[in-house]
Formats: sequence, C-alpha cells, structure tokens
Amino acid sequence: MTKINPIKLGYRLLEGWFNFSFGPSWNPLYNLGTLTFFFFWVVLVSGLYLFIFFDTSIAGAYKSVEYISHEQWYMAGVMRSMHRYASDAAVITIILHMFREFSLDRYRGFRWFSWITGVPTLWFVITLGITGYWLVWDELALYLAVRSSELADALPFVSGSMARNFLEGQLTDRFFTLMGFLHLLGQPILLVFAVWIHVKRLSYVEINAPRGLAIGSFIALLALSLIAPVESHGPANLSQVPRVLHLDWFYLNVYPLLDYYTARQTWMITLGTTFLLMLLPWLPPKKTGKPAVVHLDHCNGCGQCADDCPFDAIDVRARTDGARWAHEVVVQPNQCAACGICLGSCPSSNPFRQKHEPLVTGIDMPQLSANQLRDETDRAISSLKADTKILVFGCDNTFDVSALESDNSAVVKVYCIGMLPSTLMEYALKKGADGIFITGCRTGDCYFRYGNVWLDKRFEGSRKPRLRARADRRRIMVSRGAEIDGARIRKSLADFHSAIAGLNASDHEPSRLGTDRDTQDAGI
Repeated sequence: MTKINPIKLGYRLLEGWFNFSFGPSWNPLYNLGTLTFFFFWVVLVSGLYLFIFFDTSIAGAYKSVEYISHEQWYMAGVMRSMHRYASDAAVITIILHMFREFSLDRYRGFRWFSWITGVPTLWFVITLGITGYWLVWDELALYLAVRSSELADALPFVSGSMARNFLEGQLTDRFFTLMGFLHLLGQPILLVFAVWIHVKRLSYVEINAPRGLAIGSFIALLALSLIAPVESHGPANLSQVPRVLHLDWFYLNVYPLLDYYTARQTWMITLGTTFLLMLLPWLPPKKTGKPAVVHLDHCNGCGQCADDCPFDAIDVRARTDGARWAHEVVVQPNQCAACGICLGSCPSSNPFRQKHEPLVTGIDMPQLSANQLRDETDRAISSLKADTKILVFGCDNTFDVSALESDNSAVVKVYCIGMLPSTLMEYALKKGADGIFITGCRTGDCYFRYGNVWLDKRFEGSRKPRLRARADRRRIMVSRGAEIDGARIRKSLADFHSAIAGLNASDHEPSRLGTDRDTQDAGI
C-alpha cells in the first residue's frame, strides 16, 4: 500500500465504502457540489411557497409561521421543515466538500483560487440562514437579533446604536421588512454571485446531482420533515429573557462565543479563523508544473484542447501568424494545471508522425512532451524480455505504478491518464507490446476532474481524438484505484497477464479483456 497520511487514508476508506454501497456514479462524496446545488433548489422552492403565507410585519410574522406549522402542517408545515433541513444539509455538504479537498490535497497550487473564494461563500450561506431565523420572530430570533446587533455595533464603521432597535417599543415594521428583503432577495443574489466567482476557473461545472442521488436525498428530507417537524420557540418578547434556546449549530455556532468573549474578541476569532483558512493554500504552497505551450506551426486551431481543458485555461482566438487556418489557441499560464490533458486531445500528438524526427505537436507539455512520451514508450517496450509483454501507463496522482515493474511489465508514468493520445495505444501495440494496462484515479474522482472521462469517451469513440476501430481493444485494459487499492490493481494486472497469454496462444479463445471500471472502485 502506498504510504499516505491518516486523514487521507480514513477518507479513502470511507469513499471506498460508498463506492461499494452505491457505485461511483451515486457516491455522495463524489457529488458534494451537485448535492449542494440540489439542496439550494429545495430551499428556494420551499421558501417561495412559504412566502405566500408569511406576514412580514412584527405583529404578524410569528402568527403566520404558527399557521404554517400547525394549521397547514400537511403542506406548508412540511415545506417549512424541508426548508430548514435542506438548509442544514447544504452546510454539511459544503463543509464535507472543503474537508475532502483539504484531505486529498486539492486546495493548493493551481486550485488556490477555488479554495479562497469558497471560504467566503460558506459565510454567505451562513448569514443567509441567520436572517432566515430572524424572520420567524420567536425567542430564538430575538436572541439572534440582539446578539447580531452587538456584533454589528462592534464594527468601526457602524454607529454603535443598532442594538437600541431591540429595546422594547423601538423595533418597527420597516426594519423587519428590510430583513425580509435581505433574506428573500439581497442575500441570495450575493450568494449566486459568490458561487459564480467560485467556479469561474472551471469548465463543465455540474449543477445537477445524479437523479437517483437527488431522489434519495429528497425522500430523506421528506421523511425527516414528517418524523421531526420543525417547531418555533415561544413568541419574541422584548421584556423578558428566554430560559431555553435550541440553537442550529450549523448556522448559529458563532453566537455562543458572545457568552465568553466580547463582540470585538468574537470578531477577531471569527475573522482570524476565516483568514487562516484562506491562507492554507500557501502554508506551505504547492508547486504546479510549467504550463502547456502552443506550437502554432503544428496547430490548426481546431479547439479540441480548449474543449477538453478542465480548468478553462485555453482560449480559441483569431489567427495571428498568417496561416491558412482561421483560429489558434492561447494558454492562460496562471490557470493551467499542467495536467497534459490538452496533449492527449491534440490530433497532431499522433506518435506515428515524423518517425525519424522529434515529434512536435500543436500543444505540448514542457516537462513531458509528446516526443518524450513516445520515447518513454519505446524505452519501456524495449526493456521487456518476457514472453508476455505488458506496458503499464499510470497516473502520478494515485497508486504508484512503479511498484508494478517486472520482467513482463514496464511502466510509463504520466501526469494524468487523460494526456494519453489514443493513437499511442495503437503505436505501443505495433511496437511490440502484447497488452496495455492503464491505471489512474478512481472512476468519478479524477485529480484533474475530467482526465478519466475524456479517456473513456475517446476509447468509446464518442470524443475526439478517437481510438480507431482497428485497434485491438481486447489488448487494452483500464483498471482504476486510489493509493490504497494496490492489491486489487495488482490482481487486475495478473488477470490481464493471463488473458494476454491466452490471446497470444490463440486469438480465437474467449477473452476476459475490457475494463473493470464497473466493479473496481470499491477500494476495500
């Protein structure tokens, strides 16, 4: 087993259990972002329905919520509970998403932008939830209003008199209506803008959770709403202090600090924690490889690399060198992840080209060029001396394939299996490899987001550059796994060796070749 830290190991084991239970497509840990969007949709729809019955006045707010919860419990009451539980679920998935990125070291280097924009986005969600609790205008809402005013008064740019609004007889409907406006319109707009900024540097952002996972989550929310419907505290009373408050710790976790610290100290703790989280990508920083380079002499501006780039780092622009093609591609160095997926997507990466000269392609990686990749393939094949010769391509970001080196297995390591040109498979088989074994990140969990997906689609023939029909797919196997899946990957390779030996003996015998993607991601 590859040595990994305990946090990552624990997460990988949990992830493997979910893969075993639900399969990679429905693994909730692979769909935390889309689940968050789904819960936001539930919050939006249920909130709009509740607003039909909600009275935005001080005198009518609590009564309207009580009507929702009790007199129309069968519909509006259920909607209120779902609104609350979906809001909590969204915070849970956001925190799990942050923990996942941290434990898998996917928050530094080229990912710094997504991390530092994600932390404030969580605060936008929490403040949205806080104003939602205000609108109920029960004892908890009054507690939050007073405590929030204390926090606001501690800020240097606030007059210091906001808390006076909550003295008996001072609070007006106008102020309460303002809070309703913030919760129903102002804060959601800010949240949408924050989410847009957060995903700005990503391509192919998924916002729809897998249907089965969404249905299962909805049923769970509905069941929870029926079993444990949300109830209000007693009505807000400015003349007395409530005896018992039931806090929602997902949204209201800061307020208990005010029982032990001053408002300014609470701000220091909260802001200090936030800034520390935002600085994590540089504590210490992670070095990203050199960005991809474009060779216009070999680029026809087809734009396939731009389509395939998972981080929106490649633009298609008007031609500047006077060539007969209309477009060229330009790499944005500060956004490039150095994954090499663009190399695998370039039609001119064909290793059969320029047999007696260095292979130059339209877009290339400085530290592992298409020419070097072809040379490494030639070297690996020539090192094989056994009767059955297997060439192993492995990703740098998961199980260390160096451990698979043997007399009949030679290894070529790449940044991401998505950087493998489809024609390289044909080239390797023609050059003497009996079989090609490809291993990379678990299905649904590519370190560079879409390397696995594009490789599969190229091999299936649904995405360019396609693996041509004449390639002997019986001699190509894809077996994926994480750092802890070494034993299973070794077994898959051993089975592949046996199958290739059988093919070599007789091409007419049944073969077990193909891919074990459907069952290989259990990780346990």
